[in-house]
Amino acid sequence: MESAINLQSVLIADLIGAFILVVLLVTRGWSLPTRKEESRIMVVLIVASLFNCGVDLAVFAFDGKPGAICFLIELLGNTYLFLYALIIGVGLIYVVLKHIDHETRGMHMVIYWSMCVIGAVLLLINFVFPAVFEIDENNSYIRGPCYLMFVILGFGLCFYGVIYYIVNKIKTPTLRYFPVYEFIAPVLFGNFIQMRNYGISLLPVSFAISFAAIVISLQNECIYVDKLTGVYNRYELDKVLKVRQFRRKEKIAMLMFDLNDFKTINDKYSHDEGDKALIAFAECLMQVVGNKGIVIRFAGDEFFIFIRKADNVDLEDYKKRVYAKLDEYNANSGKPYKLVTAIGSKIFDLNRDNGNDLLKQVDKLMYADKAEYYKTHDRRKKPTTAAAKIMSEKPA
Repeated sequence: MESAINLQSVLIADLIGAFILVVLLVTRGWSLPTRKEESRIMVVLIVASLFNCGVDLAVFAFDGKPGAICFLIELLGNTYLFLYALIIGVGLIYVVLKHIDHETRGMHMVIYWSMCVIGAVLLLINFVFPAVFEIDENNSYIRGPCYLMFVILGFGLCFYGVIYYIVNKIKTPTLRYFPVYEFIAPVLFGNFIQMRNYGISLLPVSFAISFAAIVISLQNECIYVDKLTGVYNRYELDKVLKVRQFRRKEKIAMLMFDLNDFKTINDKYSHDEGDKALIAFAECLMQVVGNKGIVIRFAGDEFFIFIRKADNVDLEDYKKRVYAKLDEYNANSGKPYKLVTAIGSKIFDLNRDNGNDLLKQVDKLMYADKAEYYKTHDRRKKPTTAAAKIMSEKPA
């Protein structure tokens, strides 16, 4: 037998959810300049959730009250709540997949639209035949035989998002700052409890908590991830080195990279092309290191590969693989320039090496390698941009 409605608990849950959502809107935690589309989706979901809190309270307040107006509120209100639960679930997964892939096409869109169409069709049928829910002669809400279909669709979306995240996290370690399972957990918990106990409302506050977790993670990710290349930034390097200082029984490997003739790419082909070169170089490094270590953009065109537990690491093998990957890129990119890098590398034993001196040592080795490169390459090549050409043609 279904439990009676606890209107006071519904009111408190909806008010808490609305309060969290208003705070997110006012503080603009959802606004991320480098992730504009995700920001737009988030603000739409937050506003829709605020409206949902009001509708949720209304359908519980008018449940069992006589009159045609109450019947209409119950019918339309509960229809919206079911549709909202589906759309908001799809929206959350859309944000997750958009964040991971930076685009949503193909099979993802098929899944989105299939879920929405199935839900919309069931709700349309419900106006004629109470498949999902019904409003009885007393204007009381009663779950229908297809109620569980919406629950299954919601859980399916959640599990799809989590599995997709886990698979991609192996390839992209920076996703650890975007822990999808932490966003999904409140929604799953609220859905499960509400499904088992009619008369309470947890979904509005569950979605509000989920949105707050997403916003916090996106902001946290902005601190440690370089937005141009998608690899870690200097803050992550500082954090990693600080942690390593307290773990003395460990060997670590560090490789430092600096693009040779990078200034020439900027001067001759534009800074936009220089950015593309940095992105391509970072991608090459990520393909080489895989999940064995992390790639860090230190500053400008300087990058690091950092590898823990380096007892059996062959630095020369890593260098050969980087050179081979760059040769492959240069042969297939179609660019008028080539990516060439200087490399400094060393394995450090934290029992003996001073943790504060690691960067200086590997930096010195990298510049020694760069000096060898410029013994046979002119680093003072004149740029041939249109502006430089005009200047050269001016009479003395």
